Amino acid sequence: MAQTTGGSAPSGGTRLQRRSLGVGHLVFMIVAASAPLTAVAGGQATTYLVTGNKAVPFMFIPLGIVLGIFSIGYAAMSRHVANAGAFYSYVSRGLGKVGGVGAAFVALIAYNAMQIGIYGLFGVAFGAFMSGRLGINEPWWVWVLVGWAVIAVLGVLQIDLNARVLAVLLTLEVLAVALFDLAVLAKPGPEGLTTIGFNPLVAFGAAAGATLTFSVASFMGFESAAIYSEECRNPRKTVARATLIGVSFIALFYALSSWMVGVAAGPDTMVDPKAMLKAGYATAGTPDPTTVLFIAGQERLGVAWGDAASLLFITSIFAANLSFHNAVARYIFALGREGVLPRLFGRVHPRTGSPWIASISQSLLAVVVFGIFAILGLNPLLTLFTWLTNLGALGVLLLMSVTSFAVASYFRRNPEAELGRWTTTIAPTVAGVLLVALLVLGVANFNVLITSSTTAPLSPLTVILPVILFGGGLAGLLVGAFLRSRRPDVYAGIGEGAGPMEPESEEAVPQGQVSG
Repeated sequence: MAQTTGGSAPSGGTRLQRRSLGVGHLVFMIVAASAPLTAVAGGQATTYLVTGNKAVPFMFIPLGIVLGIFSIGYAAMSRHVANAGAFYSYVSRGLGKVGGVGAAFVALIAYNAMQIGIYGLFGVAFGAFMSGRLGINEPWWVWVLVGWAVIAVLGVLQIDLNARVLAVLLTLEVLAVALFDLAVLAKPGPEGLTTIGFNPLVAFGAAAGATLTFSVASFMGFESAAIYSEECRNPRKTVARATLIGVSFIALFYALSSWMVGVAAGPDTMVDPKAMLKAGYATAGTPDPTTVLFIAGQERLGVAWGDAASLLFITSIFAANLSFHNAVARYIFALGREGVLPRLFGRVHPRTGSPWIASISQSLLAVVVFGIFAILGLNPLLTLFTWLTNLGALGVLLLMSVTSFAVASYFRRNPEAELGRWTTTIAPTVAGVLLVALLVLGVANFNVLITSSTTAPLSPLTVILPVILFGGGLAGLLVGAFLRSRRPDVYAGIGEGAGPMEPESEEAVPQGQVSG
């Protein structure tokens, strides 16, 4: 028998499409946002060269533990909060509504910066592929417009369709990286199957702060499961399971894959520009660590794999961009529905159940921002991508830090004996302290992040961008205080979402679906 869409779409109004997403859907959303192929080939390979640290793989172990501890309290609170505003709602419930609006403004800056910044990498990668494979040469912004148009359309369609698109793209890119890992394991590089990548003394012996900060960026997006809680079949269980599965997979997969990248070229080569140039890992006569996975992989797996991996690199970036677009749209929607932003943004499409006005608004903002970078003739990699994605990563660290303490505060006022003190108090507090430490490291190493050099002079943006982020949070606090004193009706609804959570078994047939 024919099947209709997987969830119940409202006939206009302020409720997102219900019961559309299961654990698998959310895991794909989470991991797609971290862009595995892009993270391994781009971010992790670059971290070796920029920091001079040969033990990049080891860093994913402590980071995975920290973020796993964060996930314990974060997931526990998902049993009580189902709101597309995620961090905004958690902070509102735990630390007060004024703090929640402050968190919301930080989230808007962080996720918009991440989403729009990724377009810089997408345009360059897509352009290089079209030029090298098909001989079509156009400016980077032309290719960005192509990707932007597709994302703008998908953003107003049903979320389960987005999840299916991400599932296909993610499966292919993970398969490509897994094949690379196995190939290098079978045929290591010039230094053999060295385990120096997991030596803690080496890891914390060279630019450890910068290495940790760079590695944190590879996890960005794992926390996004709660953003889709209103659209889950069973938000009390789905968000928790997906978050824990997502962070575990990311930590293990990235530890292994970054190790194999180092083994493929040799750790000594990965941290030495001259050795990298001599080994042929270069672009236009300049050492380029992002070529290691593709060159070493093609040598072992053949030209077909190389072509496929180059194409999947583009789709990996696209998948991350789509995932962050959906996250931003839902934050805008949540704030519009509750009156913090104009209520127009809180409407959903009568047929698809998507936050279509919020989605279109994010698309318009994106085209304006990357359009400005294009008109000014700025380098899309060194400016649009580097500046904005690192600003976004810093913002997410700030949000996770505050949210950890909000979770502990919430359960202190609303104790649940069945969960235990470890889940409700100890884990969130420990995570909060550790995440604040990572945030401090991020701010301290922000110049390294935006210049990709441990020896670069201080850039004015090292001050300007964090000021924008923290200033946005302060502006949110002021707006929250204003609403408390002047708009008590709006203030009362902050962080409350669409109302009580609806219990539903994970295996239940979603409304609107005909089995048979």
